Amino acid sequence: MKNKFSRRDFLKLGGAGLLTAAGTVALTNINTNKNTNHKNHLIQTPAPMEHGEGLPGTGDVNHERNGFNPGDTLYDFDYGVTSTLPNGQTLREYEIVTVNKNIEVVPGIDFPAWTYNGRIPGPTIRATEGDHIRIRFVNGSDHPHSMHFHGVHVGAMDGVPGTGTGGMVNPGEEFIYEFDAEPFGLHLYHCHVFPLARHIAKGLYGAFIIDPKGGRPPVDKEMLMVMHGIDIDFDDANDFYAVNGIPFYYQNHPIQIKVGETVRIYLVNILEFDLLNSFHLHANFFHYYPTGTSLTPSEFTDTVIQGQAQRGILEFSYKYPGMYMFHAHVTEFAELGWNGMFEVLP
Repeated sequence: MKNKFSRRDFLKLGGAGLLTAAGTVALTNINTNKNTNHKNHLIQTPAPMEHGEGLPGTGDVNHERNGFNPGDTLYDFDYGVTSTLPNGQTLREYEIVTVNKNIEVVPGIDFPAWTYNGRIPGPTIRATEGDHIRIRFVNGSDHPHSMHFHGVHVGAMDGVPGTGTGGMVNPGEEFIYEFDAEPFGLHLYHCHVFPLARHIAKGLYGAFIIDPKGGRPPVDKEMLMVMHGIDIDFDDANDFYAVNGIPFYYQNHPIQIKVGETVRIYLVNILEFDLLNSFHLHANFFHYYPTGTSLTPSEFTDTVIQGQAQRGILEFSYKYPGMYMFHAHVTEFAELGWNGMFEVLP
C-alpha cells in the first residue's frame, strides 16, 4: 500500500522544510486513484526566501516549462481581435483550446491539468458592455469539454449538456460561442461537462470581465486574482491552494505597488472541495464591489468571504511603505499556498 502525501503532512513537515536528516531532500509517494498514472516525486528543499522568512512555502517551479507565469497572469487581460459589425457594434473574437498538460505546481510535483490555452486560470476575457463576443472553442484534449459563461445569453450558448451542441464538445471537435456582453461586472467561465467537480478541479476555468460602457473610475493598477485549489492525489480534497495557478507565487515574488497608488483587484473564487474561500489584506482596508455590477461599493473592510463562483472587485491604496501580507483568512489555506505579499514602495 502506498503512503499518502496529504496537505497535513506538508504542514507537519514544515511546508518547504521537507527535510531528511541530511537536510537536503525528501522523497514522498503520492497516492492516486486508479485512473491516474503518477510516479514518486522528489521535493527539493528551496533556498531561503528573501521576503518569506519564517513562512511555510516552496521555491520556484519551472515557469518556462509550465508555459505561463502568475506574475504575467496578474496583468494579462485579453481584449480579443476587434472589428466592427455592419450595425456598428464592436465584435471581439477569441480562440480557446482545451489542452491536457502537466503543470509543476510546487517544486518536484506535477499536476496533470486540463487547461484552457495551456494555463491556469484560462485567458482573462475582457470586453465592454454591449460588445458582441465570438469564441471559437476547440477541444484539443481527450475528454468532452465545454465553456459555460456567467452572464446573460440564449440557452444554446450556455455550454451545458442538453442545451445545444456547445454543451458537450467532443475531442477533436469545435464550437462557436456567440453572445452580447451583458451585464457589466466581473464574471467567470468554466467547463460544465459532468462530473463537473472534476472538470473544474482539474483547471478548466477563467475570468470574464465586462466593463461598463463609460468605464470605471481610473486607477493606477488593475490586477486579476483567481483563487482555487489543487487536488494532487484526486481524493476530492485539496492538497494546495493558490491564486493564478501556482501556490506561494506571490509570497516568493511580492507584488510591487507605490504609496498612494490606487489598486483594483478583480477577485474570483473557483475553489472546489471546500465550501468557502476568503481574501484578507494586512494593515489596510478596501472598498468592495460584489460581482462588480454596481459602481457603488457595498462595504469598506479588510476581509471578504466568497463561495464558489462568487467574485468581486477590491479597490485600495497604501499610506505607508513596507511589506504587507494578503492571504486567505483560513490558516490552512494560507500555509498551503494561498499567501502573498505586497511590497509598497515610497
